[in-house]
Amino acid sequence: MGAPSMEASREREQQIVDWLDHISKDAQCIFLVGDIFDFWFEYKQVVPKGFIRLQGKIATLSDSGIDIYFFLGNHDMWMKNYFAEELGVTMIHNELELDIDGKILFVAHGDGLGPGDRGYKFVKKVFRNKFCQFLFSCLHPRIGLSLAQYFSNKSRIHTGTKDDNYDGKESEWLYQFSKERLKASPVDYFIFGHRHLPMDIQVSTARYINLGEWMNYATFATYDEGKLDLKVWSGGSIEEFKGIQES
Repeated sequence: MGAPSMEASREREQQIVDWLDHISKDAQCIFLVGDIFDFWFEYKQVVPKGFIRLQGKIATLSDSGIDIYFFLGNHDMWMKNYFAEELGVTMIHNELELDIDGKILFVAHGDGLGPGDRGYKFVKKVFRNKFCQFLFSCLHPRIGLSLAQYFSNKSRIHTGTKDDNYDGKESEWLYQFSKERLKASPVDYFIFGHRHLPMDIQVSTARYINLGEWMNYATFATYDEGKLDLKVWSGGSIEEFKGIQES
């Protein structure tokens, strides 16, 4: 939400709200796996303007008894207690490992995992630092939020179409992370965001699922009776997604 313009974001927000409304009749729990917002920072008594339709829908789903897990992404890592206190969601700061009917699901946004990207890993430590967050909070919201939006836009421009490139599974850092993580204990499904490219890749006895994003793909995953599948929200209905698949 919030990129690349507020007009485009509002249209996408309505699309997501319609999707949430559609799945609410079946959903037991919902995982929002980070980068929900282009930028988010909570001052003690101030939160960013906008996205009220999405927030209202999340609150309604939570009030109806659906468990909602909200993962911090690299674009919205400065979220604190607002969504937990006002909307009733559970905030996840790192990863979540679940045993559902004997299947192990490892869920995380995915930023900073796997080999490489040392520059971002350093920046992440700085951004997660409580003192650095305090210093930023000393800026007036008009200055702080405007500054953050500027750098977020610069980051998107720098990244460009890199997220669209797929050079095989061995070049994927989250695939590499999944291979190493399997050495510690069994996992059936690795579920990540961050990469923004929908994919379903076999990792030994497990599967690595990247959920993609909603600016281009409108993709998500469903888990039902031990089976996990990538889907796409298309024109008010759910369809199977035929994206990158590799065994």
